[in-house]
Amino acid sequence: MMTSPSGPHTTLPASAAPLAAAWGPHASQPSLLRLLAGAAERISIPAAGSKAWPAAGLNLPGPALGQALEERGTPWPQPLVSHYARYFRDGNRTAYEGLVAARQQRLTRAVVMALASDPGRQGAYGSDAEAWLDEVIDGAFLLCEQSSWSWAAHDDVFRRTGCVVPDLATPYLDLGAGEVAAQLAWLDHVLGRQLDDRAPGLRRRIRGEVTQRVIRPFLDRLDWHWLGLDGDVHNWNPWIHSNLIAAALFLVDDPATQAQTVARCIEGLDRFLASIPADGAIDEGFAYWWNGAGRALEGLALLEQATGGVLDGGLPVVRELVAFPHRMHIGGAWFLNVADGPARAAAALPWDMLHRWAVRLGDPEAAAHAAAMATGAPDPAAGLGRVLHALLELPEPASTASPALPPLVAVTYLPSVQIMVARETGGTADGLLLAAKGGHNGEHHNHRDIGSAVVAVDGVPLLVDAGQPTYTAQTFGPDRYGIRAMQSNWHSVPSPFGLEQGTGREFAAGVLSAPTQERPQLELALGAAYGFEPRAWIRTAELRRAPGRITIADRWDLPAPATGGTADVDITFLTAGTLSLGPEGTATVRPDGIRAVGTAARTPRGAALRWDPAAVVVLVDEWLLDDPLLADVWGPRLTRLRFRTPAATAPCPVFRAAGAFTLTVEATP
Repeated sequence: MMTSPSGPHTTLPASAAPLAAAWGPHASQPSLLRLLAGAAERISIPAAGSKAWPAAGLNLPGPALGQALEERGTPWPQPLVSHYARYFRDGNRTAYEGLVAARQQRLTRAVVMALASDPGRQGAYGSDAEAWLDEVIDGAFLLCEQSSWSWAAHDDVFRRTGCVVPDLATPYLDLGAGEVAAQLAWLDHVLGRQLDDRAPGLRRRIRGEVTQRVIRPFLDRLDWHWLGLDGDVHNWNPWIHSNLIAAALFLVDDPATQAQTVARCIEGLDRFLASIPADGAIDEGFAYWWNGAGRALEGLALLEQATGGVLDGGLPVVRELVAFPHRMHIGGAWFLNVADGPARAAAALPWDMLHRWAVRLGDPEAAAHAAAMATGAPDPAAGLGRVLHALLELPEPASTASPALPPLVAVTYLPSVQIMVARETGGTADGLLLAAKGGHNGEHHNHRDIGSAVVAVDGVPLLVDAGQPTYTAQTFGPDRYGIRAMQSNWHSVPSPFGLEQGTGREFAAGVLSAPTQERPQLELALGAAYGFEPRAWIRTAELRRAPGRITIADRWDLPAPATGGTADVDITFLTAGTLSLGPEGTATVRPDGIRAVGTAARTPRGAALRWDPAAVVVLVDEWLLDDPLLADVWGPRLTRLRFRTPAATAPCPVFRAAGAFTLTVEATP
């Protein structure tokens, strides 16, 4: 990568750049100088004083409203050097990030209260607008005074200098810095005139801080890894670029700098969109879709509004991206989780944004899904920009007679990531659901999960992927796969000779047979995931609708174990809820203890497991969950069910272990 902005950098050919191909010269800096004139006036979110805001404020959920009333006038959360330094000292990142998030969420609540209050009189929120405006002013000024907007886990200060305090002279442009810049931008957009009246000079301070910490580092350097100039494009790219677009539109007063910033953001978003496969799959999974693809959609919407529709975001790649969330839906709040994603959807997701795009693009399934999932209660944790949009643009509530229903499609197969999701009966969460994954172990936020299977009954996953634990310094360091949740030995995959899967794109599955709508079956060659010949291990995962049965069948023919391996062949399934072994060759898994059950029309049933008892030895390991993120999803424990086939040694010098094993899953009565 080049560190000089005047030096050469990677430019995509027009044929591979969706935005360049669609927008042509309109996306250039000279054209943007003209197109962005008066851009802020064209944004769909109005400034304070609009008649929409007092009514919209009533949409703030009760707990957030109550918290805003309770916290006003109290000391603000104060992240300290000791919190920042903890990441470098002991790997803890939540001590600092939690306080930063609490500060920003309080500010978001205050902005909404200021918008919803009636100036000059006591109102529904217990006080006058000036008091709420002072709360906003204090929060915004605290952000300006905060030494670093980047999160300690991302800052390069320790690597560069050995210091554990932020370096004011060299601000690091990361997700955290982008989020602060965007929050201040939206705050300025909706309350700018009131800020000038109440706290003259604050807006100038905000602009100066955003320019120094975000705009100049973005324009002056090309060595930010998230730009994707090396061809590796991940969710940081659209997340930061979309926040920079907001910052440029609302806080950059110089037209030339504004146009330059937006033009550079368009180039960055183009690299992200060019990386999206034709099927719209996101290898980081459903949870990261919202802070990757979802951020790209928000950036495109801003660009379209700012330019009066000249930069039209309704591109083919967007149509496929919009469909991804509902294709990963299991039932209720449960979604197929791969990589660093929880299995249950977060409360702060901007379903209104997805609904707007789905309606506009004419995707009725995606629109129905977003409408069914929208709660009507925006969460301040989503960020100020998303909260403002949600307050004004939530999907129309469905009538009680005909509520919005998620599509719950019968079969999804995404060949780019080799993911199948198949349910017993389309349109309902009742019954069996089978998800199977191939892929490779060089994916973003990768877990060693090639060949993994997830099984749900009545919309609740019972054979599961543990998902994302609390992030620490270890999470993205060289010891990442020392974390249990990332290891193949704790996913529902084979473990030949006790081996872990390898890390990198070369450790991959091969698709031998892809599913169809009529026959949801995915057959994968998994040998290469362990360093063997691909067909040394073959797994077939199939949902058979007529009898209501799932089979996960493995067959293998392995060479000698690697050094350090064992002589045993294990096949692992990770279970949630309560696992009970029955008579030989049977077990049941019930959803007892899983958080947030009851996602289907009926009380969720359990899963009945069957296998040939003569073929294996059964081992059970309990994982007591002391990680708050994992425990919040799964309850107190996960249980690993292992089927061990002792390897047989042939009477000749050539050692081989060959065998077969099938697990059958049905819903309990």
